[in-house]
Amino acid sequence: MSETSKFTLSITESPSRFKNLEKMEVADLIKSINEEDAKVHIAVRKALPQIEQLIVRIIERMRQGGRVFYLGAGTSGRLGVLDASELPPTFGVPDTLVIGLIAGGDVALRKAVENAEDDPHMAWKELQAHNINQLDTVIGIAASGTTPYVIGGIKNARENGILTGCITCNPNSEIAKVAEYPIEAIVGPEFITGSTRLKAGTAQKMILNMITTTLMIKLGKVKGNKMVNMQLNNKKLINRGTRMLMEELKLDKESARQLLMRYGSVKKAIDEYKKE
Repeated sequence: MSETSKFTLSITESPSRFKNLEKMEVADLIKSINEEDAKVHIAVRKALPQIEQLIVRIIERMRQGGRVFYLGAGTSGRLGVLDASELPPTFGVPDTLVIGLIAGGDVALRKAVENAEDDPHMAWKELQAHNINQLDTVIGIAASGTTPYVIGGIKNARENGILTGCITCNPNSEIAKVAEYPIEAIVGPEFITGSTRLKAGTAQKMILNMITTTLMIKLGKVKGNKMVNMQLNNKKLINRGTRMLMEELKLDKESARQLLMRYGSVKKAIDEYKKE
């Protein structure tokens, strides 16, 4: 019996269906990657009921002051940090509302930190440093579903009565067994064997988009289809906010801009204008 036959490979580690990639022409490489990527939205669609169940439970808690924590390592951790970091400028919420934790700390955002993901106790220590409580939610992100850092954090959070979910790309994984609300997006083998920054990473990003976008809408951070609470930290966003006010309040450009700059957000400007 060979060494590889002594254990069963997970789907995310299964061999690519493409052979001899180095011999393929550029056109064939990108066409094949695109064909594989087309499978991602199908996998995410199948997971929609799982995604919905978790979001509904999170909303209940966030309306009472709860927060969301992401746990991940490598690509999964970076995606969690990315999603969390985009919420303050987009929706005008504090950076403490959704927090991304990555194995190895912020250094791991740019460089791999050796063995960081293998510590099953570190995530819970980090969560405790944020004074985690039972209104909060912890979501583990692990393509393989086997990352000790993430599994340990989820297990400890659940043992302490905290809502837990996970995003994984393997069925019946260890993390899905310990999380209360597992989300499984089964995208199949990667184009390059085991490179989960590809389809698995894309699926995770899509699901994170769904979770936080829906949460922000339900928490009143969107009006109609507009980001009315966005931070006005560059000319593009100021111009966007000005257009929103022009459309909503039927103002000329200069009046809309002055109103926006006076109140600092589209929502506050609309609310105050309607009081006058």
